[in-house]
Amino acid sequence: MDINKIEEHIDDVLVETNFTHLGEKRVGKVRDIYMVSDHITLISTDRHSSFDRNIASIPFKGEVLNQISLFWFDQTKDIVQNHVLSTPDPNVVVAKKCTVVPIEMVVRGYITGSTGTSLWTLYKNGQRDFGDFVLPDEMKKNQKLEQNLLTPTTKSDEHDRPITAKEIVAEGFMTEDLWNEVSSVALKLFTRGQEIAFKKGLILVDTKYEFGLDENSKLVLIDEIHTPDSSRYWKADSYQARIGKGLEPEYFDKEFLRLWFKENCDPYKDEVLPKAPPELVAELSRRYIEIYETITGNKFEHDFSQSTLERITKNLSK
Repeated sequence: MDINKIEEHIDDVLVETNFTHLGEKRVGKVRDIYMVSDHITLISTDRHSSFDRNIASIPFKGEVLNQISLFWFDQTKDIVQNHVLSTPDPNVVVAKKCTVVPIEMVVRGYITGSTGTSLWTLYKNGQRDFGDFVLPDEMKKNQKLEQNLLTPTTKSDEHDRPITAKEIVAEGFMTEDLWNEVSSVALKLFTRGQEIAFKKGLILVDTKYEFGLDENSKLVLIDEIHTPDSSRYWKADSYQARIGKGLEPEYFDKEFLRLWFKENCDPYKDEVLPKAPPELVAELSRRYIEIYETITGNKFEHDFSQSTLERITKNLSK
């Protein structure tokens, strides 16, 4: 989509919803979640979170994330069933209600990252033994791992903690049989994701999966899959040359908006944040649309005849 078109519609953003007929409402970082006894309705908004708060609203972001997830759910349904029951609107998924498995399955194909808990940071600081695997000496940042690796974490509102397979079973998060199934499925999903992404000119670097159990205790893939919010992507065609020169890989960059806030306020402490510059918001929207079109092979089409909220309201009233 042309950047000028995005700028024209910079204010047509879905910030929140307040439906009264869909069940009990919960608010996530990006999604509004409505729950009834046997299913949940997930509405992807345009909220953009960083610094543990909403910093901006990005036009079309919710629609893009939802459609990318639907693409990947369809591409992996032969590996594991997923929670999708229906999609009454481009921003909405009606999903099977499951008992959530309380472990986030993080899968990595490369050693990278810059946060304090990233694989590369821990490795650079001397760690080699990660409980379930040991990494060799002399590895370089952004290097491909010899095999895809699992680095699961607990799920917490405060702070996720890394946890080993042995601890997961010992602490009662999963039985050994369930762990074996979940870990096998997560690695298969990631391999499928890598294969398809590479054909689109992308490297799927790492991601996270969430699982649930249905009423028959069968494993279900829930939440989202291989979106640019839950996964890291690099451009495949320039990877080797850039690594050879000691450069960072080309990647889907959302960081520029985060950096603007760090330079213009204290996003952790300031009660009120400045408004993000429209040109940066529009550029981030354009990048979300570009990665949607790259991954799915489809042109992004949006209904401009009504607001996103009006369209969702009509579709959900049915």
